[in-house]
Amino acid sequence: MSNQGVNKGRRNLLIGATSAVGAVGVIGAAVPFVRSWAPSAKAQSAGAPVEQEYSKLEVGQQITVEWRGKPVWIIRRDKKMLNSISKSEEIVADPNSEADQQPEYCKNEYRSIDPEFFVAVGICTHLGCSPKLFAEPGSLENEWLGGFYCPCHGSKFDLAGRVYAGVPANANLEIPPYTLDTTNKVIVVGEDGGA
Repeated sequence: MSNQGVNKGRRNLLIGATSAVGAVGVIGAAVPFVRSWAPSAKAQSAGAPVEQEYSKLEVGQQITVEWRGKPVWIIRRDKKMLNSISKSEEIVADPNSEADQQPEYCKNEYRSIDPEFFVAVGICTHLGCSPKLFAEPGSLENEWLGGFYCPCHGSKFDLAGRVYAGVPANANLEIPPYTLDTTNKVIVVGEDGGA
């Protein structure tokens, strides 16, 4: 058999077109495969760090992010709020945060890396309810210095998450591991390391 009637240009065109369609098919199959390597939403909520940009967070404002299926509060505190923490030392049960409920870099008066930003797991240490923020002094009762109040059973916490003495909750609010990136204005909850 001879190759006299074969059009080499047509053959090269068909080979090139077939190769291009095959390459697109391989890429189309590879994309979902590569995406499957990324952690699922379920895996991320099981422990992957959560980033929160904080540059637009106003003083006294609280935002909530979810980490490991728990609400985590990020609150921006001003001088007045920080002063109320010092004033509440005599009425809280664990003023020096001696119980192991915060990373080593948050074992200070304000229980935070930077006094201006408070990061805490928003779950009451009594029965797992979610306390509410009453930041203004007197906003809950006359002697109220500002802090968190759990309406379910009456537990109270100051603005550093320290539990009041004589309430149903027996421990301070938990401080999760986190980092504070002041350059990019981002808090990463679940990443240990401090500032």
